[in-house]
Amino acid sequence: MANIGFLFSLVILLGALNLFLFTLFSSRYTTKPLLILTLLVSSLTAYFMDTFHVVIDTGMIRNVMQTNLRESLDLLSPRLLGYFLLLGLLPSYLVYRTPLRYGTLKKELLTKILMPLLSAALMAGSMALFSKHYTSFIREHKPLRYNTNPSYWIYSIVKYINKTYFDGPVVVQPVGRDATIKEDGQPKKLIIMVVGEAARSDHFSLNGYNKETNPLLSQIDMISYPLFYSCGTATAQSVPCMFSRFNREAFSYQKGIGYENVLDILKHTGKVSLLWRDNNSDSKGVALRIPYQDYKTAKHNSICEEGECRDEGMLVGLDHYIADQNSSHILIVLHQMGNHGPAYYKRYPKAFAHFTPTCKTNQVEQCSREEISNAYDNALRYTDAFLSKTIAFLKQYDSSYQTAMLYVADHGESLGENGVYLHGMPYFMAPDAQKHVGALLWLGESMKPTLDMPKLKQSAKKKHTQDALFHTLLGLFGVKTSEYKPQLDLLHDAR
Repeated sequence: MANIGFLFSLVILLGALNLFLFTLFSSRYTTKPLLILTLLVSSLTAYFMDTFHVVIDTGMIRNVMQTNLRESLDLLSPRLLGYFLLLGLLPSYLVYRTPLRYGTLKKELLTKILMPLLSAALMAGSMALFSKHYTSFIREHKPLRYNTNPSYWIYSIVKYINKTYFDGPVVVQPVGRDATIKEDGQPKKLIIMVVGEAARSDHFSLNGYNKETNPLLSQIDMISYPLFYSCGTATAQSVPCMFSRFNREAFSYQKGIGYENVLDILKHTGKVSLLWRDNNSDSKGVALRIPYQDYKTAKHNSICEEGECRDEGMLVGLDHYIADQNSSHILIVLHQMGNHGPAYYKRYPKAFAHFTPTCKTNQVEQCSREEISNAYDNALRYTDAFLSKTIAFLKQYDSSYQTAMLYVADHGESLGENGVYLHGMPYFMAPDAQKHVGALLWLGESMKPTLDMPKLKQSAKKKHTQDALFHTLLGLFGVKTSEYKPQLDLLHDAR
């Protein structure tokens, strides 16, 4: 009975909070627009929270702002339209048609003073009556605040705007300007870094998964990192973080845009040619100061079908780029579309529909776990083929360059475990599936003699994180700089 009273007080508390907020900003000209906008956005928020169990926090707002139209279209569904019509448009129409009556200026000012006071009194009274309940509730169930609609998404938007637009002009701080590369008489380095998308480690057959998702890579001398963890649970967080000098605990959006990254340091040496090719949304600010090529459309990507441009299209023409680099070291970053959900069935050509039956809709909540997993795993098999083609491409240069390919997925993916789908949950509460990512290393024959391969393979079995990427790229090119921390270099133990 006490719990029922507490739950009732919680309803009053949240209602009073909304009343407080809307009273502050309501007026003759803003009341209806604010209510209508809130209803429309809240209907969409409710859909994503109910369907995928995602959290609409600041990180998710940033993901939304950085998502392109093609990715957004993958999220459209009849159920989303139903939420928008019934919970958004219909009540918005009723608000629009309802006449509002306003009193005298004195009466309106009095209301502006009394209503917030009444709201605050209701909130204080609710918490005072059930203080013991609220004390334990707030302490033990903090994540529940993420599910309050509309208050939490309103808070997240305000926080996002404050962090993004009101922190003053961005002045990028230099990093690693002391960087140098001392030539040792060995061939130049040619390295391809592949940034994967939504690839969870436990679905790689190289790591023991019971379905063969790596049939081609399993025939190559690959090094897999089975205990590799991401910096974040969404691309907008993980990609800038993994190229940053900051570790996961210290990284923030402001630091990501306010400091140069490892690509800048390689550029500072004056001896490394850099190129970023992107078949995803974009580089999330990482490649702003190096050559960047968009491969999301047929304008540059020659391998597209039914509106979907394939990752392997990013390999086309790379031979011409390499030939033009005047024998400098080369780093090429390829940012995959990979396993971007929820429309996993779109992420691979029909020839890769190996596991059946598959989920052939973006409404993954309507599919069985087996169908979702099959579609996801087929997309991983396509990544397997893409990576094997990347390695075959590098092998052509093994006599003239020291070659290597490093693959690291940006984050993992929930496939319906405990009713959770996709990714982007706050890191502290995200399931392991969203943080435990695929990571692979291939070394060309001319690179292997410089390393103790048994030690390298043994070291790969340890736990690693994306914090290592910054230092590993510096180590691969032999960069000398005060920013380099050898203990974080994935290859350090084998040198």
